[in-house]
Amino acid sequence: MQTVQEDPQVLMDQLTQFMDKHIYPNEARYHEQLNGLADRFSTVPVMEELKALAKQQGLWNLWLPKDHGGLSNAEYAPLAEVMGRVLWAPEVFNCNAPDTGNMEVFLKYATEAQQAQWLTPLLNGEIRSSYAMTEPDVASSDATNVQTRIEREGDEYVINGKKWFITNAPYERTKILIVMGKSDADNPNRHMQQSQVLVPKDTPGVKVVRPLTTLGYDDAPLGHAEVHFEDVRVPKENILLGEGRGFEIAQGRLGPGRIHHCMRLIGCAQRAVEYACRRAVSRETFGKKLSEHQSVLEDIAKSFAEIEQARLLTLKTAERMDAVGAKDARDLIAASKVTVPLMAQTVIDRCMQIHGAGGLTADYPLAEAYNYARWCRQADGPDQVHMMALGKQLIRRYTE
Repeated sequence: MQTVQEDPQVLMDQLTQFMDKHIYPNEARYHEQLNGLADRFSTVPVMEELKALAKQQGLWNLWLPKDHGGLSNAEYAPLAEVMGRVLWAPEVFNCNAPDTGNMEVFLKYATEAQQAQWLTPLLNGEIRSSYAMTEPDVASSDATNVQTRIEREGDEYVINGKKWFITNAPYERTKILIVMGKSDADNPNRHMQQSQVLVPKDTPGVKVVRPLTTLGYDDAPLGHAEVHFEDVRVPKENILLGEGRGFEIAQGRLGPGRIHHCMRLIGCAQRAVEYACRRAVSRETFGKKLSEHQSVLEDIAKSFAEIEQARLLTLKTAERMDAVGAKDARDLIAASKVTVPLMAQTVIDRCMQIHGAGGLTADYPLAEAYNYARWCRQADGPDQVHMMALGKQLIRRYTE
């Protein structure tokens, strides 16, 4: 395992140089190779080249928490923003979702044997993983709704159920799934009904039914899939933390992950504005450059202000998480999760408009970034759930 040793500012300089030298120049090559694959969910050759180079330069596992030899949330945030400027770049540095969240689960909750089997190869970037929580047949915005069954039979757990939008599941390098389901459906405490269990992807009964799209994007090669579990049997040792602890694990996992998405989205939005500025000075309409039209200037100015606000909120959230932990920073986490994806969606939409019809195409990174911002408003809990939870917190805070 390679841990982060460098000063955060030194890492920022190194990462920025790496992006300039190796990521941006390879964007077209990456997509050409991806589109040339016989199986879109197999390995893109240039990704492996870049991963080896990033590891060699010490730009690896930058997400690692401070108490595991890495960075604080506040130190990691600017790095995540830089990586987020290109949607596939985080994997180059072993910093992509859902693997970072899954590795945190293994760090926090797994046994030594589970860590040796799964965490070590994940930290080395040798395999990928999935987190199987969302289901097609219930409203998964309420995690206690999950219907997948995890039933103990002797020395095994038997899993039956359906999941969907399971990121990484179609990918050929994905080897392990963390599956959440109900192990004690009659428990009067709704938050003690669930457990999480480790399921190797090649276990009999695990069926990756189909890759799914969001606004037409399949997010290959990682992808998001519908996955069925039909009488899937795993050893009892594959339980995480213990029966009835699934909701606890989910809450511990999703807090940091939500903020990582926000950090990356700020990078997407910032890059979109930079593209819009260059576009505005390169095109003319009605006898003057776009940059001389008031509406364009206003859109760029509003976008700049909104990104700055969101960045400051995200950094404040990261600092609060460092100071008191994710649980006690859940108000700011919720505020960030509601604010940043919507900001990014709005800003990127403006920038697409400035690019005309071209903004809707794959000629620019804008449309795919818009798709990412839009689905982040659903991922890790939809806006409405976070607003509801935050509203309840605030009413208690100011009335008790």
